[in-house]
Order: sequence, then C-alpha cells, then structure tokens
Amino acid sequence: MTRLIDALRSKSASEGYAALRELLRLSRDSAEVYGYIEQFIEMTDSENSYIRTRALTLIAANAGWDTDCRIDENIDKILEHITDAKPITARKFIEVLPELAAAKPDLRQDILAALYHADTRRYPLSMRGIVDSDIRKAAAEIKMNRNKNQSAVELEADRGARVRR
Repeated sequence: MTRLIDALRSKSASEGYAALRELLRLSRDSAEVYGYIEQFIEMTDSENSYIRTRALTLIAANAGWDTDCRIDENIDKILEHITDAKPITARKFIEVLPELAAAKPDLRQDILAALYHADTRRYPLSMRGIVDSDIRKAAAEIKMNRNKNQSAVELEADRGARVRR
C-alpha cells in the first residue's frame, strides 16, 4: 500500500495514474485506502496539478469510509479546488463532486454553495465555458440524487405507515 501511495507523487504520469487506478479499485471494497486520507488532504497543496487531481479523486472515492469526519473538517480547503489554478484539475474534481456529495449528504449544501459561487473568471475564455458547464452538470446531478434519496425515504416512510395500519 505504501508503494502505491508513494507512486501517487511520482513525476511519471503513467506510474501515478496506475497507482490512482489501483487505489480507486481498492477504495470500492474496503476502508484500507481511507487510512491515508490525511496524506490525500495534504497532497491537495502540491505544486503539481497531477498530484492534486489524484488526491482530490481519492478523497471523493473514500468519502463513504470517512467516519472520522476528516473530509468534513477540511471541506473548505478541499472545495477551493473547484476553481483550482489548473482548469483540468478543477474539471476532474468537479466531475467527482456528485460522488462526494452522495457519500457525505451532510456536505451537500456546502458543495452546492461552493459550486454556485465558483468564480471561473480566472480561466481563459476558451476554458471558462467548459468549466461552467461542468459546474452546472455536477450541481444538477447532486440535486437530482438528493431528490431521489428524499423520495426513497418518503416512499419507505409511506410503506411503513401502510404496514402499521
């Protein structure tokens, strides 16, 4: 595991990406990768945009294992990357925000607020519209998933009421 975590910081794009893919695979099945969440949070400060992207992706992938609320405690710092210095990092992060919101329902409003207030004027015009479109898509998906979950809860409550009658 340590080898994979170290490889996330590799200057070799292919080595870093291979480590990311393996860690994402492991994250689906167990909380083992979550044990490195502090390192992922620290990696969001890296000068290297590839490292930031990998870290943000793993934070989202491990949100379901976050019983210690480490993501919650660092959410403001994490959400700053919606407008990361590199638009590709911002786009990749925005893409995984619905996954983060689904795993951390208490953070949905914070995530939506950060998306709505994102100032994309830092990006060249050629990228600004694309990032804005990504933001709208992620926000819509988060809202849709919230509505689905609310509907499921309401449906379950309705079923329970009918059974008790």
